[in-house]
Amino acid sequence: MTGSLPVTAADVEAAAARLEGVAHRTPAITSRTLDGLVGAQVWLKAENLQRAGAFKFRGAYNAIASLDAAAEAGVAAYSSGNHAQAVALAASLLGRQAVILMPTDAPEAKVAATRGYGAEIVTYDRYTQDREALGRELATSRGLYLIPPFDHSDVVAGQGTVARELIADAGDLDVLVVPVGGGGLIGGCAVAAKAACPGIAVVGVEPAAGDDVRQSLEAGQIVKIPVPVTIADGLQTTAPGEVTFRIASALVDAVVTVEDDELRHAMRFLFERLKLVVEPSGAAGAAALLGGKVDVAGKRVGVVISGGNVGADQFCRVLG
Repeated sequence: MTGSLPVTAADVEAAAARLEGVAHRTPAITSRTLDGLVGAQVWLKAENLQRAGAFKFRGAYNAIASLDAAAEAGVAAYSSGNHAQAVALAASLLGRQAVILMPTDAPEAKVAATRGYGAEIVTYDRYTQDREALGRELATSRGLYLIPPFDHSDVVAGQGTVARELIADAGDLDVLVVPVGGGGLIGGCAVAAKAACPGIAVVGVEPAAGDDVRQSLEAGQIVKIPVPVTIADGLQTTAPGEVTFRIASALVDAVVTVEDDELRHAMRFLFERLKLVVEPSGAAGAAALLGGKVDVAGKRVGVVISGGNVGADQFCRVLG
């Protein structure tokens, strides 16, 4: 099924080999309380415990490590935070310069971490400027290789190692629930999951205010929306990418949405009951389960907790 797609199971395997001993093998966490609430056996893939605080490190490292050694000396990226930190750290580990385009309203904790990994930061206004165009201009003017946050085959393949590890640790799953921004995580995870468990249902979760992927899949073509206003800053995408839309159209079974209050509830639950600090975007999958948005009764379910990059002050403000 995946052979004609931009990313294959073999690409995910190759990414896993590059990431071996570099990325953390994050745990698959279980909770009897959560199982009881949703009536299923649930495994949470805790990518909030990944290097740089999110799954994004996998794709960034795989993409930069795949570059020809004689290629451009540095890399550029645009991101609200998690991809920024991932590229900054991966570039540092691989001896490359990183220049990151970040919105002026990016969470300060993410900005500080990105700078701390050694990257140069250039800012823009996410509501009035086109980050993709600015990113291309920045890369061209500086002679850098552009690593986009999701619409890149090597990035998607790296993200697929999340599902590969989860299924290896939890065993065969009936349902995989994944937060959705631009589609890189769910695209890679769908490729890996369908290869390992052909009958698995792959379900994406978007904020209700930013359901560009859901709308695109329903329309059968890429739909662009205004920048969504949501606490899930990592999911504030306006459209899926060409690569990710092709994969999602073929392999994603459904996309559901959650409200910001459902994200807050999931963050609180994960903190109080599982002792996990999760950012709003990272809690989307758990929010969908707790909100009854996905039919999981009696099933074996994997949920990707995609990131934990939230400062203490922001965490307290979000939970109110």
